[in-house]
Amino acid sequence: MSKMRRQTKNLTLSAMFTALGLVLPMLTGNIPQIGSMLLPMHIPVFLCSLICGWQYGLAVGAILPLMRSLLFGMPPLHPVAIAMTFEMAAYGFVAGFLYNRSRWQCIVALYPAVIAALLAGRAVWGAAEVVLLGLAGNAFTWQAFMAGAFLNAIPGILVQLTLIPALMLALHKTGLVKFRHPDAETAAVHGKP
Repeated sequence: MSKMRRQTKNLTLSAMFTALGLVLPMLTGNIPQIGSMLLPMHIPVFLCSLICGWQYGLAVGAILPLMRSLLFGMPPLHPVAIAMTFEMAAYGFVAGFLYNRSRWQCIVALYPAVIAALLAGRAVWGAAEVVLLGLAGNAFTWQAFMAGAFLNAIPGILVQLTLIPALMLALHKTGLVKFRHPDAETAAVHGKP
């Protein structure tokens, strides 16, 4: 595939993932408590970065929370959407960068990339909250970080760790995503004939 065709394909897919990120939270009925537990906006960012690359995942992650906030009023712009912008951009960058740099690209390589991205994104979110709330004269406590980054997000993290590999495997089986293996021996180990 030529470079121009690949870029066009990635831009088109990125637009689709952005639209999906705008619509998926509507499944939770825009109820912040459910949305913050299931994290429906995060899945398209992960998929975009894994399929299109870190540059596209970073861009989609950076614009999605702000765009959704401005269009639908959810999440609230300050500090939630602004902090999520940094968090989701980190997801897109880290997941795409690690996955595309791995020796092979398959389900086994997905998990380290997604888990590292989840940890990095939450750390970035915490740092953004400290700065944003600090500028407003409020404190962001360690308890608030642990609750927001991990405890309240456990259902969403489990959904991400289950759904993202399942979707990537389904896309591989349809031929829309191609897993890459360095040699036939590792291909056999990772389920490729």
